[in-house]
Amino acid sequence: MTVTINGEVHEVGPIGSVAGLLAHLEITEGKIAVERNLEIVPRSQYASTPVLEGDKFEIVHFIGGGEGPAEGQSSADANDEDDFFEVAGRRFNSRLLVGTGKYKDFEETAIAIEASGAEIVTVAVRRVNVTDPKAPMLVDYVDPKKYTYLPNTAGCYTADDAVRTLRLAREAGGWDLVKLEVLGNHATLYPNMIETLAAAETLLKEDFKVMVYCSDDPIMAHRLEEMGCHAIMPLAAPIGSGLGVQNPVTIRLIKEAANVPVLVDAGVGTASDAAVAMELGCDGVLMNTAIAEAKDPILMAQAMKHAVIAGRQAYRAGRMPRKMYADPSSPLGGLI
Repeated sequence: MTVTINGEVHEVGPIGSVAGLLAHLEITEGKIAVERNLEIVPRSQYASTPVLEGDKFEIVHFIGGGEGPAEGQSSADANDEDDFFEVAGRRFNSRLLVGTGKYKDFEETAIAIEASGAEIVTVAVRRVNVTDPKAPMLVDYVDPKKYTYLPNTAGCYTADDAVRTLRLAREAGGWDLVKLEVLGNHATLYPNMIETLAAAETLLKEDFKVMVYCSDDPIMAHRLEEMGCHAIMPLAAPIGSGLGVQNPVTIRLIKEAANVPVLVDAGVGTASDAAVAMELGCDGVLMNTAIAEAKDPILMAQAMKHAVIAGRQAYRAGRMPRKMYADPSSPLGGLI
């Protein structure tokens, strides 16, 4: 019979069920999610779901994509344990979230994440390579029992695609804490906020815990919070640009008005950018390219960890006021 798997036509024998199809393809059931004719097949129904002539399947898994110990744990080099942030009832000590894409290999990915001290890692949902099903997977290097996986919708340009992607992610890994991003332009990767709002509404109705990438618009950020989103993630600059925080005023306004965590997402290029974001009062910073494309990703991961901690401490300490004129540090009394 003829079936379509991940967009390619395959001729298969009388394999009977989805379980038989996966066995035929030599794909391990525990690391993937299966969609048959646009309907997710629960893992418990693989053996009872038939494979029929003309069926169309999507078989996906997690790969490195553009975010520490799991809930209740903290990394060895985490910040002050009394200074944490919470998302959807889950507590995290590290305020640095990192992506898992763009590294030279999974081994470097794992070492960089460890060096960053991050507790949350973003992962993308992509098709399984059915021609080489035994190829290494991200989960073989970055343990989802140690780190909180944050599935994201990188590459989605419509609300429907984003929702479909996260439904598959939940089936594959069981995670309901997700990062929503719906892009509007290939050149800038700015968010399409109309589609983002539509996707968020659907996901929240389905009990997803939504952290949402958005524009640096305080009104739009407030709307997302009103809808029930669990964290607001305005961009500092275009994704992967490394331009740093281009919009400190609007990000500060978003943070001051929010009752949920606000995390800068996208645009950080170096450690000083991360510190600036944290000095604005943000609850965290998410980055990928700034670490993965550094000349020394491991060293940059360490630098980013320290920058986020320093920026947070500076915010809590409260900076001195800016002044128009000099103010001598030494007392004037007793001059010779």
